[in-house]
Amino acid sequence: DATDPDACVEAGYNLSIGDVTDTTLEIIMNNEAEVAGFQFDISGLDVTGATGGSADDNGFSVSTSATTVLGFSFTGSVIPASNGVLTILSFDSMDGEVCILGAILSNVAGEGLDVEIGDCYCGLALDCDDVCGGSAVVDQCGECGGDGPDENFDCDGNCLVEVDCAGECGGNAVEDCADECGGSAVE
Repeated sequence: DATDPDACVEAGYNLSIGDVTDTTLEIIMNNEAEVAGFQFDISGLDVTGATGGSADDNGFSVSTSATTVLGFSFTGSVIPASNGVLTILSFDSMDGEVCILGAILSNVAGEGLDVEIGDCYCGLALDCDDVCGGSAVVDQCGECGGDGPDENFDCDGNCLVEVDCAGECGGNAVEDCADECGGSAVE
């Protein structure tokens, strides 16, 4: 839609992740001028194919492996300046954070273009450390990834059991018959 400000072509070249479903992921490209080819790796999922988008609309051949996407035209076609879906990747499963890596865009002379890569996508829950699919949890003291309070103590460090004569929380020192803490005197 030409009136959608998100679809306006911006300066530079950018690849990012768009809408994601259980089996597809959009790759969005903003390109200020013609693009004659692209290649990038993708982590966090196993790619099974690529269809649609401006690559398909402009007659590009798009090949994929489990982690790499490559697109170009055998007839010399280019993708004109645009901001929208480059291609839609299909995949079997997502196993964590999905990132675009090592992106290469080229112009009609085969020269590389400076390309920025957008943020990664997390399809899993973020843990309390903001790690995608991480396992850190908030302990009973409110500390992310903490081990909870030390034995015999509450979260504020207060002793919850008896303090022995040596001042040790939960300790086993006792006074001997000479009133010496931990002493060895006997009657």
